[in-house]
Amino acid sequence: MSKIRVGLIGAGQRGKDVYGNYGLLNPESIEFVAVAEPNEIKRKEFSEKHNIKPEYQFESWEGLLEKDKFCDAVIIATPDRIHFEPAKLALEKNYHILLEKPMSNDPKEVMELGKLAEKNDKVFMICHVLRYTPFFSTIKSIIDSGEIGSLMSIQHNENIGYFHFGHSFVRGNWRNSDLSSPLMLQKSCHDMDILLWLAGSSCSKIASFGKLSHFKKENRPESFGDRCVSCQIESECPYSAIRLYYNNVGKWPATAICEIQTIEEVKKAVAEGPYGRCVYNCDNNVVDHQSTILEFENNVTATFNLSAFTNKVHRTLKIMGTKGEIRAIDSKNEIEVQIFDTDERRAINPRQVLGGHGGGDTGIMEDFIALILSQKGKALTSANISVQSHMMAFAAEESRLNNKVVNMKEYYSEF
Repeated sequence: MSKIRVGLIGAGQRGKDVYGNYGLLNPESIEFVAVAEPNEIKRKEFSEKHNIKPEYQFESWEGLLEKDKFCDAVIIATPDRIHFEPAKLALEKNYHILLEKPMSNDPKEVMELGKLAEKNDKVFMICHVLRYTPFFSTIKSIIDSGEIGSLMSIQHNENIGYFHFGHSFVRGNWRNSDLSSPLMLQKSCHDMDILLWLAGSSCSKIASFGKLSHFKKENRPESFGDRCVSCQIESECPYSAIRLYYNNVGKWPATAICEIQTIEEVKKAVAEGPYGRCVYNCDNNVVDHQSTILEFENNVTATFNLSAFTNKVHRTLKIMGTKGEIRAIDSKNEIEVQIFDTDERRAINPRQVLGGHGGGDTGIMEDFIALILSQKGKALTSANISVQSHMMAFAAEESRLNNKVVNMKEYYSEF
């Protein structure tokens, strides 16, 4: 077998534009032979690009998975709440699986998928793509080399970016935890996974604090409008949907608000759809800032801060060891190592790889394909490993909601 044959379940932005485009750029290693997508426009577009036969175009994941196994693998990129059932059935059908995070928005289902993965010999990977970036893998190698001595503590910041937060977590698909997932799980299980990986040990305790403080009706400015197109102060507002989407036709985030990318259709979506609403007048309930403290079994401690209120969309870290420290900014692709009591300061710019998430989207696809073709080796983000970072995210939300420190061993026992 020289390449893998894959069915795509969910042809949204991640499925169609990330994994699908990887297939178009790498036809020698992967071929998409089926698609399941309820949106007819997206399903038709994906099918035409990948020459998928009509009998392998499905309106639902159930339609694809009710057939006898007909390809090597499935990529599941459905909404958060529709991850568990197709993943479980695909395992039963003996498919290799690449599953978008989170595994599920229910901790019991996450634990069940982890147990099923341990019993299955197929590749079952979760899209914790940050482990596959040159940026984070370089940081991991520096820690493991012992250059900064024994790891003591980590400060990690996820700067979500004001416009990204307004788009995705106030107006968008992940605005309401009742409809998708808590912010810590949906956005930051990536970061829980990276902290787990860098610390090199299981998390023992976690405490978290955060609120939805700003994007609420009581904070509406005077003279606001329910929609940006009818707002008297739209031109002064940093969250203007008109500026954000009109200026990005054919690109993210405008590609998320309507299927047909013309200025006319984008204007219609802003005027009539959810993405044109005032950010102070939506049905959002996820936090807009949150701080989390973690202790690991090897005594490493970490702090993690996520915030909507940043200009850039990027991650910044400070990592402290007994002999030195690391400072890193992913948006600049810069890592600096400072050794104590010397003038030795080393600047590193990791190699850059094409693809989203700093090359992580490309890296995870390459590894997924290689593991299937070789039938040996172990994924960095196998499902049984990813259970831990998911449970950390659930525990952080449990702590935030109930104002308590969560003991992870006790928390696991509840499920």
